[in-house]
Amino acid sequence: MSLQHLISAGDAAAILDAIPFYQTVGVKIGRLEPKIQTHLPFNETHIGNRFIRSLHGGIVATFLDATALVTLVGEGKPDSYPKPVNITVDYLRPAKARDLYGDAEIVKLGRRIVSVRAMCWQSNRDQLVAQAMCHFLIGG
Repeated sequence: MSLQHLISAGDAAAILDAIPFYQTVGVKIGRLEPKIQTHLPFNETHIGNRFIRSLHGGIVATFLDATALVTLVGEGKPDSYPKPVNITVDYLRPAKARDLYGDAEIVKLGRRIVSVRAMCWQSNRDQLVAQAMCHFLIGG
């Protein structure tokens, strides 16, 4: 099935399987109901700082981007592939060498631009590791 068909169907889980970079990183869907939650199982290749054993910032940003995208596809159901405009990541604390979990919320769903806030944590949802504001172009 093509990426366009998956988007039209709102199949958030299959989107991750259809994008090779997300497959390489290992992003998974943790759950779909009541709210989409993503999961990044720890992998030794994700380490960015070997001294404090923390995840690479690029891995965290990619995870947040994937979380925002699957939330947009699953909840916003755009007509075509959302094109990333920009992403701003706030790194709040070191992401240790453990699994990462995330979710997102659509902040504004306009006719052409969508704003999605994505958040990720490790063991405690109340202690965010990072958050991002992602903007996507849709319908254009």
